[in-house]
Amino acid sequence: MQLTEKHREYWRKNLVITAILLFIWFVVTFVEAWYARELNGVTFFGFPLGFYMSAQGSLAIYVVLIGIYAWYMNRLDVEYGVDEGDDS
Repeated sequence: MQLTEKHREYWRKNLVITAILLFIWFVVTFVEAWYARELNGVTFFGFPLGFYMSAQGSLAIYVVLIGIYAWYMNRLDVEYGVDEGDDS
């Protein structure tokens, strides 16, 4: 199957948003853990920031990342006419 220019543009946009969100995920997961001792010098809601980010903050950011991806891809699907449409 030959991909049209429209297909290529759709997948390029998909890969760009995926790369951006994966970079944010990497920073939240690994960079935060690498600098946890330095982050513990700052408190957030009475907890050291490194502990808070590991225990709750990163999980909240993961949920937000999933929401952003779902919202963006739904919008992209509508724009390129590949959405599933209204099921009701």
